[in-house]
Order: sequence, then C-alpha cells, then structure tokens
Amino acid sequence: MDNTAAKIVPASTPPELIEVTASSVQNIIYTIRGQQVMLDFDLARIYGYEVKALNQQVKRNSGRFPDDFMFQLTKEEIELVKSQIVTSSDSSFFAGQTGGRRKAPYAFTEQGIYMLATVLRGDIAEQQTILIMRAFREMRRFIASNAMMFERISKVELRQLEYEKETDKKLDKIFEYISDHAESTQKVFFDGQIYDAFSLISSLIQKATTDIILIDGYVDTETLDLLSKKQPGVAAEIHTFQKGCRLTKAEITIFNGQYPSLSTNYISNFHDRFLILDHTTGYHIGASIKDAGKKCFAITLLEDQQTIQDILNRL
Repeated sequence: MDNTAAKIVPASTPPELIEVTASSVQNIIYTIRGQQVMLDFDLARIYGYEVKALNQQVKRNSGRFPDDFMFQLTKEEIELVKSQIVTSSDSSFFAGQTGGRRKAPYAFTEQGIYMLATVLRGDIAEQQTILIMRAFREMRRFIASNAMMFERISKVELRQLEYEKETDKKLDKIFEYISDHAESTQKVFFDGQIYDAFSLISSLIQKATTDIILIDGYVDTETLDLLSKKQPGVAAEIHTFQKGCRLTKAEITIFNGQYPSLSTNYISNFHDRFLILDHTTGYHIGASIKDAGKKCFAITLLEDQQTIQDILNRL
C-alpha cells in the first residue's frame, strides 16, 4: 500500500461528522451513469476530512481508483444531483477550497469507497466504511426483496401512460370535431352543392327560438320547405318582392296549418337577401334560399348588432 496514505491527516477543524446509519447514507447515495455512488463532499464529512484534503489523497493514489471506482461529474450530472437535494446550492458543490471550489465533485462507487478507506486509514475511516458498506448492502437487499413490487409499479405506470396517451388521442378528436363544427363567419358554396347549402340553411333556421325574418325577393314552395325545419312555436316572416313571390294564399294557409305561424310582406327597398334569427343573429345570403347551391354563392354572419338593427328598422 502507498505510504503516502499516512501523510493525510484530518483538518484541524473538520466538518461535523455525519451520523452514519442506513437511512442517512441512503439519502446521500445517488444513481449516476447507472451506478450507485456517493459524492466526495459527503464522504469528506463522513470521514472527518476537508474535501480538498480527501481529493489530494485520492490523487496521490490515482492508480487505485480506475474509472469504475471514481469519476468526476459533468455539468449535467451536477444539475441532476442538485435537483434531488432539498438544500442544493452551488456552495454545496463548490465548497472546501479557499475562494470556493473550482472543480466539479467526484463520485465514488461502492468499490471506490472501500478503496478510499484503505487510503485514508485510521479507526474512524474503518468504522465509517463498515457502516457505509452495510447501508449499501441494505439497499441491495431492499431492491432485491421488492423487485416484484417495482416491476408491478412499472407496469401500472406503463398502463397509466398508455391510458394518458389514449385520452390525449380522444381529446384531440374532440378538439378537432369542435374546430370542424365551429360556426364560421363565412361559408361559400359552389354550383352543384345543393344538399350542402340546404343542410346549412336548415341548421341555421333550427337555431331560432322565437322568430325568423327572411328578406328574399324571390320565394316559392322550396322556401317553405326550408322554413318547415324551424322549431315549433317559432314565428316566421317573409319579406319579398310582390312580383318575385310565387306563393299562393292557399299554400301559405296550408303551411300555417302545420307549421304556424307564417306571414308575408311585400318590399321594394332591398336587393340582397338576409336571414335574421330572434332579432339578434343575422346572415347575409348571396342567393335566394330557394336556389341555394344551384350557383356559386356565400353566406356571411353579420357580426355588427347595429347593422342587424338597421336592417330591421327598414322593414
């Protein structure tokens, strides 16, 4: 054994020794690079040495500490360990040297700790090392005896992860559905999309809860087909051109017998078509609703309430 081991002595005012118990040691054992290790500043407190003095002794006996016995932490590994320490701070890792520690801490594996005890020597080193080795042994026994439990926990976590992924997929579908079905401020129909146009206008009419006002210069029985989709008890008004109205009194009477109530009024001061629901929601329609989808046209939501009121005031 290297005689330089005898040259190292505890600091004149060593740090307060850590009481070595299974729990206290397990709290300062970290898993880094797939190995259970302890850090030099914790070992220095256990053995009653300054960090600098402990590492100097290791350096003098570097041949006894191969990479699988001891290694220096990277910046990423320092942050990993600091995140696990309640009172973590830079001073914890860069202490023990005048002006602050300038080097990253060293990590010692179980074999490295045993070798460290042979280098430091002394009764304290021997006694503390025995207690440390017992703590490592207790950890191994605990892990071995609870391996099945850990495996079950892993399976539960895996199932939970799969459940969360499946839930995320379902939520994505819901959000996609909401996005696809959210009311757009404008919808354009091209020639031939007769059913799509009929379906949209029907859905708009069904939203009314009190009344429907249709301003359309040209109406016929196809207009009545659309208005028949309204909710029961909702009143409907048609404002149209006298020459453009192809509805007979008999047809209106028959309609009212099944879908009350409908009234018609003749106008001459409107060119465009409008659909107003409950006096609050309005749509500008680029074609007579009876011809919806036969040619290219658009339906636009009127977002200005004052515009809707101005239209109503001109009826």
